[in-house]
Amino acid sequence: MNINKIKHILLAGLLCCSVSAVFTACVDNDDDVPQNYYQASKMTAAQFLTANEDNLGEFIELLKRTPYFSMLATYGNYTVFAANNEAMDTYLAENGYSSIADIPAEMCDTLARTHIIRNGAFFTTDVIEGDFPELNMKDDYIVLSLDSDVMNNNALLYYINKTSQLVEYDDSVTNGVVHVVNRTIKHTNNLLPDVIEEDPSLTIFAQALKLTGMADSLTRYLDETYTWGSDKKSLDSLYNGVMVRCTSGGRQWTDSYWPEKRYFKYTAFVEPDSVYHNHGIHNIEDLTAYAKKVYDATYPEDAGLYDNDPRDRRNPLNRFVSYHLLNRVGQYNGWVGSKQLRDGCWITSLADAEDYYETMLPFTILRFCDPADGLFLNRKGLGSRYTIRGCKVLSPSESGSANQNALNGVFHYIDDILVYSVEVREEVLNRRIRIDATTLSPDFMNCNAKGRYGEDKLIGFRNNCITDWTVRGTDAYVGVHTDVGYWNSYEANAVCISGIFDVTFKLPPVPPGTYEIRLGYTANEERGVVQFYLNNNPCGIPVDLRDYGTVAHIGWLEDTDDEEENTANDKAMHNRGYMKAMDSYRSEGAEKPLRGNNWNLRRILATQRLEPNQNYYLRCRQVLENRLCYWSFDYIELCPKDVYASPTGEDTH
Repeated sequence: MNINKIKHILLAGLLCCSVSAVFTACVDNDDDVPQNYYQASKMTAAQFLTANEDNLGEFIELLKRTPYFSMLATYGNYTVFAANNEAMDTYLAENGYSSIADIPAEMCDTLARTHIIRNGAFFTTDVIEGDFPELNMKDDYIVLSLDSDVMNNNALLYYINKTSQLVEYDDSVTNGVVHVVNRTIKHTNNLLPDVIEEDPSLTIFAQALKLTGMADSLTRYLDETYTWGSDKKSLDSLYNGVMVRCTSGGRQWTDSYWPEKRYFKYTAFVEPDSVYHNHGIHNIEDLTAYAKKVYDATYPEDAGLYDNDPRDRRNPLNRFVSYHLLNRVGQYNGWVGSKQLRDGCWITSLADAEDYYETMLPFTILRFCDPADGLFLNRKGLGSRYTIRGCKVLSPSESGSANQNALNGVFHYIDDILVYSVEVREEVLNRRIRIDATTLSPDFMNCNAKGRYGEDKLIGFRNNCITDWTVRGTDAYVGVHTDVGYWNSYEANAVCISGIFDVTFKLPPVPPGTYEIRLGYTANEERGVVQFYLNNNPCGIPVDLRDYGTVAHIGWLEDTDDEEENTANDKAMHNRGYMKAMDSYRSEGAEKPLRGNNWNLRRILATQRLEPNQNYYLRCRQVLENRLCYWSFDYIELCPKDVYASPTGEDTH
């Protein structure tokens, strides 16, 4: 997404020394360098295009009708998908134009921005499969998928958004990288329900989406009331003095940005008709009967009461469809952190990479996990040793040639029927639910803040523009830090909250039961002291986020080779209201997991019965009168009594 730099005085706490990032750093600093700046050692993107004018001449002509050819001659960090002459000729023929000069100026602008990522140079090796870390200049996802050339020894073929093949790729230039495609990349103005309806393999689900009225719930796109500031002075006043620094006492400068626009976006997980047919479902009547069987069992108190009104949120078919929908956008490779983290940080012999997201079926969540055999929904077990398989989400390469992206979201094919059944509620989700802080608002994902890897950047959020959050307080600031592998925090990121803040956010829904509600955080001498409240009831005394685990009232001791001694120490810490971090995750290059760091801690905030069909809110109030204090909010855990009070004890993963 194009984002406007608003301040260069926000400091971020780093807990260990830096290592190299995998992705080329994304920069957006055209304001800071002369527009005629060139590096002489190699060609710029514009010079590369010109040097290949015989093959790319029509694309150059298109770009020269916009400001973007000149932009590609300047300092920056761009990814350019250059359409060759064959691609441009096909575009002209398909749209009835006789030449590039006939294309309307507005369409030239759209085409050019569709083919350029302005905030990063990304090579095919940086993505593997799925979306590129940054959006293009039209704020669309660029999705990479793979195929093999059976006529050429199964050579690997790369495709952009399913239809544009990379015929030349990874050409490095001084200001980024150029890939050449044989078809233009399409920008769509269709909303998600329309894209689903247009897919001939999704007729049954499309009917259900329309019949239940849930299609109408997927039509928002742009928040027309949103502004990121009217002038620089007002922005400066918002950020004056908001700063943090690292544990060593040194300072690390980090840019902070407002998103330029605020979007409403959605994701649908959809069974193709063929999956329904495998279950004896051949039409909407069959699906209605199937939904009734499942949801009458899940909600017996509602059985038979709402069958005649599919638009009622308690109707079985409505519940079936709603559980397939999320009020946030997520591409295939973006649900459980970046591939770099999954490969380098998760200790997969102990735990699958996972995360949890609330669905549009009220008071329900989905478990996402990413074992070696792909991305799964509501799977139970570790890796291939599962007891409940769940639904596999098909990758872009497994999904055929259909366009899955809409203006306001994306749909993914799944290979089995997704339901919120009694089995899912009582077995799959009867587990310790660890939720990364960056998943706690759809706004964190809809502007592409969550999951951006390899940068050191904060994406700030206007205090009244964070769904499921209320933010109050003098100079209160909420920002999502991008994924930086060397960070000693779960999923290598955090929600950074600073100023004299008083924030409240909605906890994700969980199945009914008694839970320990735990805060995962990183301690640091500048973190501050926070009073927590659950539904406005104080959660004990304030938590001093400055205290490392070795202070007496926490009692952290380093693990030994004696497991009984380690277990005894864990129990002693638990009795004090604290826990070590997990042993299933480590920062990139670290020899020991987060459990081995005395600054990675969990604080037990409350033990309480959580009822069905009720929202719970956690309020967090900074009690120190120090505007420089901040909180690096890592994750929340909701751990059921079946786990924390298990006769065999809770695992350390």
